[in-house]
Formats: sequence, structure tokens, C-alpha cells
Amino acid sequence: MSAVEQRAVTADEADIRLDRWFKRHFPALGHGRLQKLLRTGQVRIDGKRAQANARLAEGQTIRIPPLPDSDDAKPTPAAARRPEDAEELRGMILHEDDALIALNKPAGLAVQGGSKTRRHIDGMLVSLAPKGERYRLVHRLDRDTSGLLVVAKTVSAAAKLSKAFQRHDVQKLYWALVAGLPPLEHGIIDKALAKAPSGGRRDQELVQADIDGAQKAVTRYRTIARAGKLSAWLALQPLSGRTHQLRVHCALMECPILGDPKYGGPKAVPAGAPGSLMLHARELDLPHPDGGRLTLEAPLPDTMRAGFAWIGFEPDSSLPGARLADFEQL
Repeated sequence: MSAVEQRAVTADEADIRLDRWFKRHFPALGHGRLQKLLRTGQVRIDGKRAQANARLAEGQTIRIPPLPDSDDAKPTPAAARRPEDAEELRGMILHEDDALIALNKPAGLAVQGGSKTRRHIDGMLVSLAPKGERYRLVHRLDRDTSGLLVVAKTVSAAAKLSKAFQRHDVQKLYWALVAGLPPLEHGIIDKALAKAPSGGRRDQELVQADIDGAQKAVTRYRTIARAGKLSAWLALQPLSGRTHQLRVHCALMECPILGDPKYGGPKAVPAGAPGSLMLHARELDLPHPDGGRLTLEAPLPDTMRAGFAWIGFEPDSSLPGARLADFEQL
């Protein structure tokens, strides 16, 4: 750009931060350059000085000065659009409207990329969105956890949904098959969690309770069914969103989730048991970006059904404790 430009904030861009607006429209402009333009008043909102974290409103006007070439940002190569990725994602869709998509993610598929992860939901979404648009993750699931994953279709929906998750206005329910029995039929696990040092290798990182830097983590649980003293079917309601929270909390109750040797050791992988992690994001109740609330439910994948069959349970969602509504009675 060689001249000052004035741009209006669209309805789709309402409620996002100013710095993220610039990242979307001018991806080559580095953070340092933007901060300098803000400090010197060259970037303004409706003629007034602004901060990088200012939230935008529809109809506001952003003053954009002539932008020099950025020397502190490298453009990120665009993800490839693959018809097979779009087809696979469409097969996961449980709900879709103008604001969001709800997927039933299979176990074993990562949500985001990493140093050794080339295929993941975040990268596949480019194949599902229309050209020129971008769908956005608003929360996460572990690679080995199956179930409900919500994706925002617009910037505005992403901002509203992210806020809802951050302020715990989203109710979540997971089903888990565990080795052993919890101490009570229902209760609360309140153990602060943090990642322990791992020598730099992410695959060796463990989440532990009550160590330096631990953050509050709370989970409610109910026992839906039990198979003697060997295993149980639990409903888990996380009241916080720490990494591996449900897996660690179950292990702390001495009933680790089946298929989780990382936290449950040999007890979690008894002979003959299915090898997948028996943890499924079953139900979500969340505020819809366009108003009202939306309740979503994810059917069990084959991996979880194999676990139910191995234990001898019938996954009957009408049993007491199997629904989010049952937790309101505790």
C-alpha cells in the first residue's frame, strides 16, 4: 500500500481484536510493525488511537497507513485443498448452520498439527471451507479422544464461541470406560494439574497433580454401570479445561481409562481389551453465536462400541447419569 486507506468493519468481523483483524487482512505485517504504527497513532479506529487488543464493532472505520514491507514475518504457505479431506470431514458432520459445524471426531486423528503431525483437522478444514474463507477451531480434543468438536465458520462466531468456552458457559459430558471402580457412585475430583518437565520431548510430557505451576482442575463424575470390581462406565463432566484432565483425574481415583497406558500403566491395558482410548466427548450444551442454546450429541464410534462389547455393557443413554441433565440433580 502506498496511500492511506479507510476500511469498515463488517458484521463477520465484529468482536475480534484489532491485531487479529490485521493478521487476517495483512498477514505479512509483523507484530512489531503493527505495535509501532499503533504507538505513533498511524492506525486508528473511528479517528481515535487504539490498542492492539481493542475489540471491533460492525461499522467502525479502521485507518490503515501506507504499509512498508514487513521484515519480521514470513508468509505461511497455504494448506493444500484435497477433495478426500473434504469428503472425510463431511462424513463427520453432526450439525451445520451458518455459524458453526459440529464434528464427530474419530479417535486417532489429531485436531492440530505438530512437529510429527502432518494430517489433522485444522489442516483438513481448508478443503471444506469455500475458497477465500477459513473455518476455525474454538476448542480442542486429544488425538486419542473421539467425539464432539465444534468449528466456527465465521470470525464473529469464532470470537463468541471462544469466549463461551473461556468463561465456562459450555457444558460438556464425556463417557469413559475405566479399569476398576471410583471410590463413590458420584463425586468431584479437585486436583490442580500441570505439565511436568520432559527434557523437551512432547511425546514424553506427563500431566501431574499438585506440582509447581499447577492450575485448578475440577471434574464431576457419575458411575453409570459397573462390571463387578473390574471395570465401570463413567460419565465425566469437566468444570475446567486442563490438558489430559479427565485421563489424569481418573488415574488419581485408581480407575484409569481403558487404553491409556500413559497414565494408567498396565492396569489400563488388560489382556484382550481394545487398544483405543475409551474416552468419548458425548454431549455439549453451548450458547449459539446467533442466540439461544444448542445441545449436541455424538454417537459412539466403532472403537468405543468395541470397548462396550468387550466389557459387556449396553451403551444405553437412558440410564441414570448418562446425560448432562443428570448432573443438574447433583
